[in-house]
Amino acid sequence: MTQQPKAQPLASNVTDCALIFEGGGYRAAYTAGFARVLLEQGIYFDFVCGISAGASHTVDYVSRDLWRTRFAFLGERPKGIQINGLGSMLRGDRYFNADYLYEGCVEDGFMPFDWKTFCANPAQVAVQSFESDTGRSVTLTKDDMPDMESMMHAVRASSTLPGMMKPIRIDGHVMYDGGLGQGAGIPLHLAEDAGYKRFFFVATRPRGYRKLPPTGAERRMLLAVSKGNPYVRNALLTRWERYNVELTRLEGLAREGKAYIVYPDEMPLSSGTTDTHKLHEAYDQGHAQGMRELPRWREFLFGSPDAGPKPDPKVLREVEAEAEGYITISK
Repeated sequence: MTQQPKAQPLASNVTDCALIFEGGGYRAAYTAGFARVLLEQGIYFDFVCGISAGASHTVDYVSRDLWRTRFAFLGERPKGIQINGLGSMLRGDRYFNADYLYEGCVEDGFMPFDWKTFCANPAQVAVQSFESDTGRSVTLTKDDMPDMESMMHAVRASSTLPGMMKPIRIDGHVMYDGGLGQGAGIPLHLAEDAGYKRFFFVATRPRGYRKLPPTGAERRMLLAVSKGNPYVRNALLTRWERYNVELTRLEGLAREGKAYIVYPDEMPLSSGTTDTHKLHEAYDQGHAQGMRELPRWREFLFGSPDAGPKPDPKVLREVEAEAEGYITISK
């Protein structure tokens, strides 16, 4: 009997630079195009981190799943499943049906997750959540993800918006979106805490963006959703200013050549956009932009526009032939 060759162990080829994904709700449909280009080109970072929607990108990228990286933010759902809106609220799921968006779609097979490849990948993972009863920023790593359920809980904890999603508990604490905590949505510190000095940052806002102070109506809404919790209230009311400070710091690192920021050329989506046509278009825009900018990415990561790993021809053939199939590059 002919013995089958053993599968090659997974390896990283970017070890001196951290990959960082910003959050932003369904704006991540656009930046999914960037993540997909990295995977298609065989560019594998050894440290990947993110917050909120960026936490979803983080685990999908580490699972090296081309299909899920593209599909996760396209707003698709099985017939009869409500993932957002009034129907979701009437069933007690808040505006976004987090039970289905994170765990349910994996359990019913609609959006499978390649847990085997995620575990086999040597890359470190870090996502951040916010402990609502202490105001503490909590970093969750692979050590906190011994099984797929705990991994999905960590991603959900990093993404749970107060008042918009059903809260989730980890170790007895109600956890909220990591953007409320340290960095205010710019998770640069997660990579710095791991010892990294160079950063490849995937942004969900165009160049020059800054958050504005909340308007009177926005302030009243923030006070309503944080009623009775001073930690959440303070985090929500000060987030705009803390975000701008951290973004300015990141831009300073980019000017020094220590960071590369991938800005969307434009952002046609809001965090709550769920129109599947708009989401598909935004993904295509992001992917096309990523391919245009790829030589600059390679120059920052590997030293010249044509340096670094070359894409596997088999993967490229699968990409060309893709028709909503399950594509993985773990083999």
